Amino acid sequence: MSDRRAFLASLAGMASLPAFQPQALRRVLDLSRAPATVGGPEDETYWAEIQRAFDCDRTMVNLNNGGVSPSPTHVLDQMIRDLRFSNELPVIHMWQTLEPRVESVRQGLARSFGCDPEEMAITRNASEANEIMILGLDLKAGDEIVVTNQNYGRMLTTWDQRARREGLVVKPVSFRLPPPSQQYLVDQITAAVTPRTRVIEVTHITNLSGHIMPIRELVEFGRARGIEVLVDGAHAYAHFPFTRDQLGCDYYGTSLHKWLLAPIGTGFLYVRRNRQKQLWPLMAAPASMDEDIRKYEEIGTHPAANHNAIAVALVFHEAIGAERKVGRLRYLRDRWARRLQKENSRFRILTPLDGPFAGGIGLVQVEGMDPNDLVGWLLTRHRIVATPIVHPEFNGIRVTPNVYTTLGEVDQFADRMLEAIRVGIG
Repeated sequence: MSDRRAFLASLAGMASLPAFQPQALRRVLDLSRAPATVGGPEDETYWAEIQRAFDCDRTMVNLNNGGVSPSPTHVLDQMIRDLRFSNELPVIHMWQTLEPRVESVRQGLARSFGCDPEEMAITRNASEANEIMILGLDLKAGDEIVVTNQNYGRMLTTWDQRARREGLVVKPVSFRLPPPSQQYLVDQITAAVTPRTRVIEVTHITNLSGHIMPIRELVEFGRARGIEVLVDGAHAYAHFPFTRDQLGCDYYGTSLHKWLLAPIGTGFLYVRRNRQKQLWPLMAAPASMDEDIRKYEEIGTHPAANHNAIAVALVFHEAIGAERKVGRLRYLRDRWARRLQKENSRFRILTPLDGPFAGGIGLVQVEGMDPNDLVGWLLTRHRIVATPIVHPEFNGIRVTPNVYTTLGEVDQFADRMLEAIRVGIG
């Protein structure tokens, strides 16, 4: 209840912002007492209230929220207030007043993820969290690491550097899009395992096509063989509902400036208690912190405002509800994807549209068109932002709306894609 009061109080000073209506967020917070039909994927009255929580540039259509998403106005406002307060007297206001409040953030994220707060480190992004996992394990020359060739590029680069420096053997696995089944993915990855395999690193949901991977099955396979399984959850947390126990994982890294809508430069790293001593931090920590999750936060001077505003973003996310959010995201995805699929055979959707193995991310391949050229045309001619995906085995355009995206914006994207097929982009 105290979190709710603090959240509502934080909205009170923003009435002068023309797009923002505090009563909209009050309605969201009261949904627990509303009928189940309220806030459904097609409830435009409800989602219009959510849209008004954001100050976005509506002269452009932003369909690249998978990279980084804008925060709701009240989340940004909280961060800015703390930045101003810090700047008045940083050594006192930032270090002594604001920084200790990270413990509240830790507790909130741990509750949401379903772990002990002493297993939750606050990082600046998924890359930092994942590089702690990748670089922190003791490995030796000849040890094998199994990855997929659809893992995030920065993580593959990190493994490549370790291989070049230490003589590790990195074994990338390929898989088809859309995958025919979850068991197919398990089989593809586990077939690469040998007696020398020490680590499997896998994405929870691929950043390229948005397929949700069979994490629990891979974790159980690895644990039975003494293989560490590292989970890159950059696009997963606050995108669709899950908990630590549902995954069973020992390591998990994510960004919070994507689907949680927290300020830019926020993320978390989960490390199970009995794995902390063996996982080194990126920046040195004393031996006394060997089994302290905070050793992964020893990064030197940094703003407290960014990570403290995570708490406000988390309240907003939980007020909407994880099931309600992913339902809306899938509805937006299906609105453009099924239309393109139906109206022209040159569109091939590489994201599974049926079943629970995808969320709001969609990848469309356009026969006969270069994705870079098409994305450039969408941006320069129509002010639509999307993401070109060019992979050795496939290509396409990645589309990632978020909860502030309107139906009109999604329809505008589909209209322009059909226009591109009909009249070309030259």
